[in-house]
Amino acid sequence: MTESVNEQLRFSTGWAWLIFYFKKYRWHLVRGTVFVFFSVAFGVFLPRYVGQAIDDLKINGVTTDKLLRSVAIIIGTTVISGIFLFLQRRTLINMSRYIEYDLRQDFYGHLQKLPLQFFQQQRTGDLMARATNDLSALRQIAGPAIMYSEQTLFRVLIILPIMFRISVKLTVILLLTMPMVTLTVKYFGHQIHIRFEKIQEFFSEITARAQENLTGVRVVRAYAQEPYEQKEFARLNLEYVDRNLDLVKLSAVFHPLMQFFIGLGFAAIMLIGGREAAQGRITLGEFAAFNLYLEQLIWPLIAMGFVTNLVQRGTASLKRMHEILAVEPAIADAPGLADGETGRPGDEEILGKIEFRNLTFRYGKDLPPVLQDINLVIEPGQMVAFIGRTGSGKSTLMNLVPRLLDADPEMVRIDDKQIREIPLKTLRENIGYVPQETFLFSETLEENIKFGASNVTRREVEFAAEAAGLADDIKEFPNKYETVLGERGITLSGGQKQRTAIARAVIRQPKILILDDSLSAVDTYTEEKILSHLRDVMRGRTALIVAHRISTVKDADLICVLDHGRIVERGTHEELMQIGGEYADLYERQLLEEELAAS
Repeated sequence: MTESVNEQLRFSTGWAWLIFYFKKYRWHLVRGTVFVFFSVAFGVFLPRYVGQAIDDLKINGVTTDKLLRSVAIIIGTTVISGIFLFLQRRTLINMSRYIEYDLRQDFYGHLQKLPLQFFQQQRTGDLMARATNDLSALRQIAGPAIMYSEQTLFRVLIILPIMFRISVKLTVILLLTMPMVTLTVKYFGHQIHIRFEKIQEFFSEITARAQENLTGVRVVRAYAQEPYEQKEFARLNLEYVDRNLDLVKLSAVFHPLMQFFIGLGFAAIMLIGGREAAQGRITLGEFAAFNLYLEQLIWPLIAMGFVTNLVQRGTASLKRMHEILAVEPAIADAPGLADGETGRPGDEEILGKIEFRNLTFRYGKDLPPVLQDINLVIEPGQMVAFIGRTGSGKSTLMNLVPRLLDADPEMVRIDDKQIREIPLKTLRENIGYVPQETFLFSETLEENIKFGASNVTRREVEFAAEAAGLADDIKEFPNKYETVLGERGITLSGGQKQRTAIARAVIRQPKILILDDSLSAVDTYTEEKILSHLRDVMRGRTALIVAHRISTVKDADLICVLDHGRIVERGTHEELMQIGGEYADLYERQLLEEELAAS
């Protein structure tokens, strides 16, 4: 789409938002509508000609030429109508697939922009259900529902005047049964909407349960919970079936009841129309044509029930989709900043200076601060380490640099500019970030290392792996760099995962490297090896390292000790040891633990 989701959401309703997507494909809609009209028009011609042919044959007699001509006209009309039917389906159904593609792309793109807190509150399975089942329901509205509605509209507009011309009396009788059909559609359509909305919501639950169990399969097996989880899934699955069966029961009553009212009208026409023809008020051919027209109207009436079903389901899905798309990204560029206009702040290359100025951060207005009064200047090329107890705010501080979390203006500065003056793309392209929880994709090892870096060679991949201390491990893999990792890198050890993530950050050659406790799963020998390589790689670049082990941070240019969100100590390893405070106490305890472990 040429306009962003936020622009589309200037509309206040979900329906207006969906209609916006038709703008791009308006000519598909116009062409499809024209094809529907001609398909119906040529189809409507057939009953009229059949009626005229019957009267002609009755009056003037049957001849071979007349029969052949009638057959040829009927076949020709049917073929032309069929061609337009093919064109309408190809055009309108294709349009619905394109719209589904745009919807899915925008939905996925919107999810990429939402803050981390959003994903902490939403279940992955629910989002997956909205991106699959609900989008499919919207496609049905954008394609089949439009096509069948247009067919019904054109048939009624063309056929009813012709039927009035044949017999006003018979047409009025037919129209008397239509309100019954309309009331049936209205009542059952509302009930279908309510039940389908509940089904979609429950489908999200069952999808989320399955996703969590597959992701946590090792925990389930470790605690021997397979029978329990199977039982729980069976319970959810059975309830999902029961809810669908309730909908099926409703539909099972809806369609026969609607056809019953249609059948009443058909029976009345046959009874009264036959008498009209017998008394000569209408000809036999007109009576036959009227019944053929009536037959052509039956499908639109049935189709309207089908369309009502689609619309009601689609409305429920539209509401669920719009709930997510209405969530505004909490972290975004200022208007015009992301355009990369010449002279705009942030166009220059990032050097790597970082400043935290009177930084206080909390996750919510009513929540206590996680960070308080942080004042720190990190010069380009410095290696600064952060150490402290669990929950002291180290990871939160790291997340503020790439704007995964957003602090108040002026509190975080990069190269003497407010961080919000730098486009997000520019900022994050210059940062190599290795979070606490390593995530690897179900791709090859090489693809995982190359993730986020463009136009890199195998040699650069090997260099990054060497810098991360992973090269020797890769040599032992059967397919080397082409080794396909399992989901979330399950085929690697914890240390190998961390080193792969470090290689992914290093290959970008970032101006700022952030390692958030990224060496916790490796031994001290491997840790020293990695840090030695990183010192060479990061020379002249800024590095922020979060760790719990003193051995990881002792060679840093500056070490900051955090406690309850505040920097309580800062200095080099030697300076902090001389102070004899929190850092020295932590160092002594770790030495004692190592001695006890060795004894």
